[in-house]
Amino acid sequence: MKRSFADLHLKININELSILQSAIHRAAKFGYRHLAVSFSFEPSIDEIENLKTLCKNVEVELVLRADLYPRNENELMHNLRRLRRKFDIICVICDDKEISRQAAKDRRVDLLNFPNTDYRKRFFDRSEAELARSGCAALEIDIKSLLVLEGPARTRFLSCLRREVAIAKIFDVPIILSSGATEERFMRMPRDMASVAYLFGLSDVEALNTVSMNPLAIVLRNREKLKCNFIAPGIRVVKEGNVF
Repeated sequence: MKRSFADLHLKININELSILQSAIHRAAKFGYRHLAVSFSFEPSIDEIENLKTLCKNVEVELVLRADLYPRNENELMHNLRRLRRKFDIICVICDDKEISRQAAKDRRVDLLNFPNTDYRKRFFDRSEAELARSGCAALEIDIKSLLVLEGPARTRFLSCLRREVAIAKIFDVPIILSSGATEERFMRMPRDMASVAYLFGLSDVEALNTVSMNPLAIVLRNREKLKCNFIAPGIRVVKEGNVF
């Protein structure tokens, strides 16, 4: 069966419309069929419709994504309550250990993204993975971080990612590989992205799943939850009637 590829982390500013349009065209040319444009704020209806039109014109499906940068646990909880039903994907940018732990165990969080390339400031360990498994969160890795590093810094970061991926596999935490692209030059074709995942110790199939099955499973799961007839996993409203 032919794979459908997704990049869940395009970080180009939506106010730079011409740059964003060019990036969306490139994503379509590369073979992506689902593309998430990330927001750190709540977009207007017009902004969403403009993005949907840009994507539809090149036969790419837009995935709405919110990137949360909470300063504390209370702010995380507030933003999750406010935004969960407005976005297809909720990602927490984890640069604090306590916030990382809270995000991992909250079932409203889809992705855990650790932006720091210094292994001493990354918090994806066995405890985090165990919480992520219970909370159904996935580990997201942006390849941009690897592209901008050089020499020993890149080598150390690769070693760190290999360790994190190994932990994720032990605890059955899904692994998502995204571009994290802030410019077109950081975008890569899906199979090129998957080839990077080989460096983390993944098999051919596992590497391809990081840019296809794994991200799409999250999108489909959440879109089911956003339907008006959704009650709980496995429970749907089939027909409404009067109660006598």
